[in-house]
Amino acid sequence: MRAALYRRTGGPEVLEWGEIETPQAGPGEVRVRVRASGVQPVDCAVRGGLTPAWLRTPLPGIPGNEFAGVVDQGVLAGQDVLGFGFGRSAAEYVVVPREQVTIKPAGMPWEVAGGFSGAAQTAHIAIELLRPAPGETVVMHGAAGNVGAVAAQLALGAQSRVVGTASAANQDYLRDLGVEPVVYGPGLAGRLRALLPGGRADVILDGAGGEALDLSLELCADRSRILTLVDHGRAAELGIRTTENLRSAARLAALAGLYARGELRFLVRRTYPISQAADAHREVETGHGRGKVVLVTAEPA
Repeated sequence: MRAALYRRTGGPEVLEWGEIETPQAGPGEVRVRVRASGVQPVDCAVRGGLTPAWLRTPLPGIPGNEFAGVVDQGVLAGQDVLGFGFGRSAAEYVVVPREQVTIKPAGMPWEVAGGFSGAAQTAHIAIELLRPAPGETVVMHGAAGNVGAVAAQLALGAQSRVVGTASAANQDYLRDLGVEPVVYGPGLAGRLRALLPGGRADVILDGAGGEALDLSLELCADRSRILTLVDHGRAAELGIRTTENLRSAARLAALAGLYARGELRFLVRRTYPISQAADAHREVETGHGRGKVVLVTAEPA
């Protein structure tokens, strides 16, 4: 099969559209002919060799931790599915345990399905750990990103108030989701405090790290209700939360159901042919832009 390969770690330029042995499904596994695969920051970090050793994969590596496509081997043969794994999704075929896929809703576009699992499950796990309650105020740093936007909708669904930081270009997008937007940058602390009851937040989801996380510690007294998506190295010393690996097909199916019923919106900002994975990685590494970047494959003949 063909895949987005890297034979050494490094920048996006190490990705090539090359050939590698086609995987075969074993007992309890399914093989999926991939129609779309999301690009996540962790994919870029692993490709760049910037992650802990336990996160790295053998070379040649294939990035991609989420996908959608049609099962062609295994118990669900012929079914349209979306799913998750660790690596190897930016390819024509991917093999994962049966427990890591769920049926794709008929009305969910392939590009949405391909990029849905990582952001939706991460956001759901974060909100589950933070437990926002009706009437509580939730601050989200980086709210226009794909995880932040899903998390904001889930918190609003729990009848919490959501205040989200984003660039000036993304303020209307957040308003459209029901979030009260705040422009990040110099003076952020004052702008946030002016919106918060008593200048304090009940819950904070940090998708920016650095100064945003420092500010979060000032705005929320209960560190068990602060979760960072990006500044993992500081989390333990600060006594704040990170997301745990609680992904499951059941969780993914429930979230896909929300999307199918029109209760959850999911924005794909750009798609690239899978053969242009290097360009997609370059865009994700800018750290800017709302929504998801997704790789798509040609429709099977």
